[in-house]
Amino acid sequence: MGKLLSDKEQKKQFKKIASLNPEKYYPTKTLEKNGFHRYQCSKCEKFFWSYKPSDVCGEPTCNAGFQVVKNNPTKNHLSFIGVWKKIVEILEPRGYRPLKRYPVVARWNPTTEFTIASIAAFQPYVISGEIHPPAKKLIIPQFCLRFSDIENVGITGSHCTGFVMIGQHMFVDEDEWDQAQAFQDIFDFLVDGVGLEKSEFKIHEDAWAGGGNYGSCLEFFSRGVELFNQVYMLYQQTPNGSEPLKLKVLDMGLGQERVAWFSQAKPTIYDAIFPLVLERLQAITKVEPDHHLFNRFSQYSAFLNSDEVEDLNDAWQVVADKLEMTSEELRAKILPMTALYSIAEHSRALLFAISDGKLPSNVGGGYNLRVIFRRAMGFIDQFNWEIDLGEVCAWHAEELYELFPEVSENLDEVKRVLDVEKQKFYATKKEADKIVAKLLKKSKITEEKLLELYDSNGINPEIIQSAAKHRGINIEIPDDFYKKVMALHERKTQIHTTHKRIEIPIDGLPATKRLYYDDYKIYENQAKVLQITPINYEFVNEKSENDDEFISKNAWTVVVDQTCAYPTSGGQLHDNGWINTVPFEDVITVGPVIVHILTEPPTFKEGDSVQIKIDKHRRNILTHHHSATHVVNAAARVVLGNHINQAGAKKTLEKAHLDITHFENISDEDQQKIEDKANEIVQQGIPLQHGFIERSEAEQKYGMRVYQGGAVPGKKLRIVEIPNVDVEACGGTHVNNTAEIGRIKIIKSQKIQDGIVRLTFTAGETTNKLLERYKEIKKELAEILETSEDNLITRGLELIKKWKLLRKAKNTGNIDPSALELSEYCSLSDDPLKILSKELECPYEDLLIRFKKFKNEYEQMKINITLFAEVMSDENIKKLINSGQKIGKFTLISAWYEGIDNNMLSNLAKKILKQKSDAVVVIGGRNAHGWNLVAFRDVKSLDVNLKIIFVPLIKKFQGKGGGKPTSIQGFFSNPDFSFEKMVSEVKNQLKKFE
Repeated sequence: MGKLLSDKEQKKQFKKIASLNPEKYYPTKTLEKNGFHRYQCSKCEKFFWSYKPSDVCGEPTCNAGFQVVKNNPTKNHLSFIGVWKKIVEILEPRGYRPLKRYPVVARWNPTTEFTIASIAAFQPYVISGEIHPPAKKLIIPQFCLRFSDIENVGITGSHCTGFVMIGQHMFVDEDEWDQAQAFQDIFDFLVDGVGLEKSEFKIHEDAWAGGGNYGSCLEFFSRGVELFNQVYMLYQQTPNGSEPLKLKVLDMGLGQERVAWFSQAKPTIYDAIFPLVLERLQAITKVEPDHHLFNRFSQYSAFLNSDEVEDLNDAWQVVADKLEMTSEELRAKILPMTALYSIAEHSRALLFAISDGKLPSNVGGGYNLRVIFRRAMGFIDQFNWEIDLGEVCAWHAEELYELFPEVSENLDEVKRVLDVEKQKFYATKKEADKIVAKLLKKSKITEEKLLELYDSNGINPEIIQSAAKHRGINIEIPDDFYKKVMALHERKTQIHTTHKRIEIPIDGLPATKRLYYDDYKIYENQAKVLQITPINYEFVNEKSENDDEFISKNAWTVVVDQTCAYPTSGGQLHDNGWINTVPFEDVITVGPVIVHILTEPPTFKEGDSVQIKIDKHRRNILTHHHSATHVVNAAARVVLGNHINQAGAKKTLEKAHLDITHFENISDEDQQKIEDKANEIVQQGIPLQHGFIERSEAEQKYGMRVYQGGAVPGKKLRIVEIPNVDVEACGGTHVNNTAEIGRIKIIKSQKIQDGIVRLTFTAGETTNKLLERYKEIKKELAEILETSEDNLITRGLELIKKWKLLRKAKNTGNIDPSALELSEYCSLSDDPLKILSKELECPYEDLLIRFKKFKNEYEQMKINITLFAEVMSDENIKKLINSGQKIGKFTLISAWYEGIDNNMLSNLAKKILKQKSDAVVVIGGRNAHGWNLVAFRDVKSLDVNLKIIFVPLIKKFQGKGGGKPTSIQGFFSNPDFSFEKMVSEVKNQLKKFE
């Protein structure tokens, strides 16, 4: 058993093997037939093929950079869309079927969030041979997203975060595999389609490895530009060594942008791929590039690749020297146009990502989108341009309509999302100045602090740099700043996990037949026991909101040949029930097998025929909640827009929740609209359709939106369809007709993370119980507030308002007499629980507790406030001052009051000091909890340290407290505490300061 190599190790190892035996791994005979010969680069030592003798390969660093503009070698000048048309023209007659692109949001793929290459459209299940490809030979214009080179976009002239990889793919058996013909097909595209002489390009030998598979690879270069590569995926790693793949895969990835750029002889890739957009941006900004300079600069711009240089400042100097100018002059002339390139490129990437359902956020893949959005906004701000990114997206959609008409359909939503992002950007910018001012007082803003401010506060380094510049401070932004930001976020967030894994042997066991697929009303069945295994098992605590709270018990696992019991999966809780008379408390899946978990010893043995019976009531509630989840998801999409997708879900007995992708909090109005739309779907009584169909057929018929619950394995998908409402790949239990769901009630919506909003709701029986409970709450609330139910809103808001007024009066002593009475009455038709819970930001259930507290405190404050008004009156202050005792240079003023709390005592003492600054004021009071004491002296007038006096006395009188030299607080629960004795001790201590 050998150790499996990493992809990097495997590539390195196989490249050496292939180099020693090129005839076996590369189409050498076809290369030779076309007049090419094998050479080794004198600089990087790579093996390559060339039509004419050469001692260097095609890499730009082994040559003189990009040499695209001057004496461009192509005969056919292809537009961006023209590249796709030309490859279809050449390859379709040879048996390659043209496909429409897959979404850039890879919902079908559990290993990645974005489609990063054309082959990724067919990973993992086509590549593994688990499902059939849409065609054995195909071509596809796949829009892809990659975020590893953000800083290079605009600068190098060749980098993009969003790009189209035209895939030439084959998925065939050994007897149909023809490496030579696959090579010749793409070779002919280069020679006949692009019109490139054989002497103008070189072909590098390389290797590829990924996901345990590997093979040889050829890379096509001309004038320093890598036009495409062709991968021959032939082998797989196993513990016993390498084995040939049964399914041979051709993976040719051609950069549509690069071929368009190359064939048009433009100075940058951006000039070639979106000329309409650039023309309009230049018209708005009045940026006029120096074409002569850019033509010369484009030859060396590859030297500014941040991945390949240690110091970008040095690299800029090298390029500037070649152009015979200073680095500062070069940047000043080049950077405004590279900023426009970046804005145009990032807008196009955002258009596809948002249109396909991904939102900018501060987590996961959405973080990448926010990074490029804010980078674009940073340029707009830096140069003070009037550019609307939503409008730029519309220009891209217009320019790309012939090839990608679908991105025009969601333009309004794309603009809405970008408008919200823009508001967040400027809100962040507003806060940045305050943050920077505060930081600069403390220390220098380092690179680490820049990263922290972006990662934690979302503040672009350019904003910080600008804010610091206003204060005369220069801050350097690292050229690879965004690469470092991305390194902090190379992770994928999962919202919910509702399955558990256990270790039991299942080898030789057949897949369990799942009877609940046929009808959720199958509540019992006969079965044969195949396996019983004793284990220690951790049961999820269903009463907890957390999915990771467990209760450990001794248990027995039981596997049968068929079952009606549903296992925990897809956010839906498992069924409970009985095998014969022995209860099972959990049901899970282990591979294709369903496992029942018993907490009592089984009374049957392997091979016995048993009866499985589930809790009918539990099944019905969970089913109603699951079907309601599909309905609410569809309703939210109708109300909020096409960007709505499921990001997570959970269905329990008490309630369900659905996490959806949305860029802002949902308003009460929209929440009600979603609920109304959901109930409209329920009331229509739409029959549900469900069954298994081939994965490729499902994807072609319904699109990738079927993967609402995440990626689903298997050759076939179980599709649950509510005709004209919702279609999803789903393995859960579902009603037969939407009318069976019953009334849906959305309890609340809340933003659980950036870009994700949670809708919590009930359906059917749980809704009825909930509404009954709401009636009880309203009745009890009316009793607490001593009013009628139709006056709850008015009386509740009045109590909150007057409670606040009395609290304020406790501090000031100024009382509004109207605050001492609850008298307002106004009958309102709005839902009182909704209004009051929103006012207090609490669930409905908490309203009773909160209002009881308000009412009790309000009534107590009414009593206290009257006394406090008398205590705080000018007449009483004067009386207290006159009663003061002169002790040397001090005047000791003391008083005692019943029913006054600490705040009141402190405010009284402070008011006395305003009129008598040379006093030491000691005020005591008693309430239900015990005795309070405060002592104050004027900050400036006296230098006596009250802490020295009172801390020992508080301890002596068995109290708790402390304070500062100017103020003290103490509390005494001892029933024998005497305020008079305390004051007497204070007098004695003050005499020591005479």
